[in-house]
Amino acid sequence: MITLHELTIKKIHSLLLQKEISAFDLTKEFFDYIETKDKEINAYRLLLKDEALRQANEIDKKIAASENISFLAGVPLAIKDNILIRNYLTTAGSKMLAHYRAAYDAMIIQSLKKAGAIFLGKTNLDEFAMGSSSENSAFEKPKNPLDLSRVPGGTSGGSAAAVASHQAVAALGSDTGGSVRQPASFCGLVGLKPTYGAVSRFGLIAMSSSLDQIGPIAKNVEDAAYILEIIAGKDSRDETSENFQFQARSIYERKDLRGIKIGLVKEIETSSFEKDLALSYQKSLTCLQQLGATIEEISIPHISLSLPCYYVLMPAEVSSNLARFDGLRYSPSEKAGSLKDVYFETRGEYFGPETKRRIILGTFVLSSGYYDAYYLKARLVQALIKKEFEEAFQKVDLLVWPTTPTPAFKFGEKTEDPLAMYLSDIFTVPANIAGVPAVSVPIYGEEPLPYGLQFIAYHFQEAKMLNAAYLFEQISNYGKFL
Repeated sequence: MITLHELTIKKIHSLLLQKEISAFDLTKEFFDYIETKDKEINAYRLLLKDEALRQANEIDKKIAASENISFLAGVPLAIKDNILIRNYLTTAGSKMLAHYRAAYDAMIIQSLKKAGAIFLGKTNLDEFAMGSSSENSAFEKPKNPLDLSRVPGGTSGGSAAAVASHQAVAALGSDTGGSVRQPASFCGLVGLKPTYGAVSRFGLIAMSSSLDQIGPIAKNVEDAAYILEIIAGKDSRDETSENFQFQARSIYERKDLRGIKIGLVKEIETSSFEKDLALSYQKSLTCLQQLGATIEEISIPHISLSLPCYYVLMPAEVSSNLARFDGLRYSPSEKAGSLKDVYFETRGEYFGPETKRRIILGTFVLSSGYYDAYYLKARLVQALIKKEFEEAFQKVDLLVWPTTPTPAFKFGEKTEDPLAMYLSDIFTVPANIAGVPAVSVPIYGEEPLPYGLQFIAYHFQEAKMLNAAYLFEQISNYGKFL
């Protein structure tokens, strides 16, 4: 009998090579479990059972023929439903794309298929990746497996819920302002946002093209590193992608953090932290010092402007990117009348409230007379923040601060107050504005619900960042400090 909650990528690879399990039986076991478990979690939008079992059979044939297989071969993954898998529905959590079938594979899907990974299904999300709780999905609302009365975070809430409920070994999400790290934090998982450009966005339904980045949600740092190794790299179809090569084994390079300087940003006010967050954060810093790290206070003077800057730039790009969803392309509308009538009726009916809010806000900041006052000024602020991050990393190797100001909140707690919802991203947005990599690992205080600790590094320093996160994970007993 396979115990799903014990499985990691390394464990599955070992079991497959030793022929203690087959990829087919493992995949079937996951689907049997999903059939009962997901009725209460709502992590998945679509299951790919036939294709997954076919993929598993191919892996078993390779193993039987003694062919070499990658670390990800036979590993059951969940994929956020804004990432294209050819011939399958990709809804982005919106009624606007309720019937859209992808015409091609996203670049990361091509890479994962080549590596032999198995796709169990597409996971639920906030509509077009807009939100911080997954409550904005036009379909079922995914729940937090740690407490079903609470949200799993957003926008990659379904991906995090699938992994936390053991309905997938790991998952892929997208992170525009924290949408991989925040749900990972809420669900007690590891969430990695690579450097902007480290992973191709080809085949990701664009929300905010200058900020979006695909990343893994996993049970531990090791698994996140294995996935990053496969999905990172240059793609000619995404001009923002870079020739970045990452080796998962680099996370074992250092055995301690002696000689590593970790910066605490003084503009992030620890005095405002909740009691349980303050406790777990202080324990985290103690662990880092035990590993030999030097901790010093530094300044990023304008980091507090990251969130307002984000909520000018992101809606502007939303307004532009979502203009293509007009009722004539991708998922044709049955609305009749003039072209203007079709546009207005389709977009009015099929876009949800949060999507409409961001489109309107973005159209406003790009409009004549306001472009210079808002959008252009936000770009200048972004450049300033990037420069200050660069200066910070000349003094320290890594930055650390919490992932979220609170643990997972209850359903409905913030839906009537958009500003309160937006503030849940206050600690994650700076990494997107600066384009730098960040990883969230779970930490616990005295209460049962987890928080997250973020490690932030300079551009393309994922190896150094994940090495530190891996060592912290080991010394802190996965953030439980036992």
